[in-house]
Amino acid sequence: MAKTIDLELTRAEVEVIELEARLRVVPMNDTQLSDALKTALVAKKERLLKLRTLHAAAGRARITDKDNGDVNPLHAQRRPPLKRTVPQRPPTKSSK
Repeated sequence: MAKTIDLELTRAEVEVIELEARLRVVPMNDTQLSDALKTALVAKKERLLKLRTLHAAAGRARITDKDNGDVNPLHAQRRPPLKRTVPQRPPTKSSK
């Protein structure tokens, strides 16, 4: 769930940035396009705000789960790095 929210939040932020950029380059005499972009920008910002609050709530829920000691094995914490070993050749028998 958290990764889905992260992706949605990132996508919504990108959409807002793109709309703001598009609004900066609207021709002066195209008021219809300008008004439509402003309306869309307001709607996108509201959605972004809602997603940010959901994201913050999900983050708080994960913190309280950790405090309770409940660990979901599917969402385990970071693993320690694997120890790398150099392969050793087996000792050769000397033929005398």
